[in-house]
Amino acid sequence: MDRTEGTTQNGNHPAEANAGADVQPLAQAQTEAEAEGQTEAEAEGQAEPEALPQADPESQPQADPEAQPQADPGAPPRRRRRRWLRRAALALIIALLPLLTAETALYINYTGDPAPGTHTRNRDALWLGHAWVDGRKKDADVTALARRLQGTGIRDLYVHSGPLEHDGTLPKSVYPRARWFIDAVHEKLPGVRVQAFLGDVLATEGPDGMRLDNADTRAAVVRSARQVLDTGYEGIHLDLEPLHSGDRNYLTLLDALRRETRSRDALLSVASHQIDPLPALHSVAGTFTDHPKWWSQEFFGQVARRVDQIAVMSYDTAQPLESTYGGYVAQQTSLALEVTPSSTDLLMGLPFYWESNFDHWGHAETVPAAVRGVRLGLSRTDADRARFGVALYIDFAATDADWRAYKEDWVR
Repeated sequence: MDRTEGTTQNGNHPAEANAGADVQPLAQAQTEAEAEGQTEAEAEGQAEPEALPQADPESQPQADPEAQPQADPGAPPRRRRRRWLRRAALALIIALLPLLTAETALYINYTGDPAPGTHTRNRDALWLGHAWVDGRKKDADVTALARRLQGTGIRDLYVHSGPLEHDGTLPKSVYPRARWFIDAVHEKLPGVRVQAFLGDVLATEGPDGMRLDNADTRAAVVRSARQVLDTGYEGIHLDLEPLHSGDRNYLTLLDALRRETRSRDALLSVASHQIDPLPALHSVAGTFTDHPKWWSQEFFGQVARRVDQIAVMSYDTAQPLESTYGGYVAQQTSLALEVTPSSTDLLMGLPFYWESNFDHWGHAETVPAAVRGVRLGLSRTDADRARFGVALYIDFAATDADWRAYKEDWVR
C-alpha cells in the first residue's frame, strides 16, 4: 500500500487538518475555568498537599539472580558483535569436542615403538593398472617391473582386468594381452602370482550399478571368474564398491566364488572397506550421509572367513596429519587382526599415490606413516602372525619416494 494515500498536499492526515477550527474557543473556556478555581482556593485557604504513600522496600520485586540476562538492544554494535563471537566460539568448541577427542586418541595411538621383527612376511601385494593387459605395456615394461620388485616382499599382483558389466558379465575384449602378461611375469618373476582384479560400482547409493540382490547377476559374476581363470590367472581379486556392511548377498556371492576357485586350486581375494573406528559408526554415517563408508568388525570377520586374502583399503581417511593417519592405520590393523582367521592372509593397504582433497590429504597419508601404523598395530595385537602383509595401491601413481619408504621401513 502507498504510504502517501489519504494525506493532504502538506502531508497531514485529513483529521489533523480539520481539528484547527475548534482550537480558539476551547482555549478560552480553559482560561475561565482556571480563574474560577483560583478564586475558590484563595477563599478556603491553600490546601496542604496529600502525602504520597511510601513504598515498602521488602514489597518491591527483587531481581532473580539466575535470570538470563537480556540482550541490550541499545548496546553499541561492537559490543554486540563481541558477544556474538564469544557465543559462536563456545558453540563451535562444544561441537568439535568429540572430533578433537578422537584425533587426540589417534595421535596417542601413533606413539611408541614397533616390536622387533615386525617387517615383511613376503606376502605383500601390488595393485596394477589396466595397461598391463590391454596392449599398452611391452616386454621392456615387464623387465622394469621385475627389476623394481626384486628384493621386496611382493608375492601377488592384482592386475586390473575389468571392469565387470553391471549384469556381472565380462567381455574378453577388455583383457586381450592377459595371457602374454601372465607368462612374462612367470618368466621374469618366478613365484609371483597374477590375479585378475575385477570390480564394479554397486547400485547401493544411486540408481546405476551392479545389483547383488539379483541372483542372475551373481551367477554371471561366477561365470566371469571361471572365464578369467581359464585364461591362466591364478586367482580372483574382487573389489565392489560402495559395499554396505552386513550385505548378505555379497556373502552369498563369496561362497559361490570360493567353491569355484577351490575347485581350480586358485585364490580368492577381496578389497575391503575400513572397519568402524567407533562401534556402529557405519550406522550413524549411513543415517546422516547415505554413505556408511565403514564395515562393522563383525561383518569384516564374516568376509575374511570366506576368502584366502583380504586387503584393507586403509587410505582415503580424511585424516589431516601424518600422526593421526598413522594412528588410524594402527587402529585399523588391530581391529582387522582381531577377527581375521589365521588361515587368511590379511593385507593392509598403503597409499602409493598423491592427492589432496577432503578425503585424502597427501601431506598426511604417506607411506612412512602407513607403514609405522601397520607395525604398531601388528606389534600390539599379533606381532608373530605369519599370514600378514601390505598391499601397495597403485603402480602407475607410485613415486620413487613411495618405493624407497616401503623398502626401507617395511622390507629392510
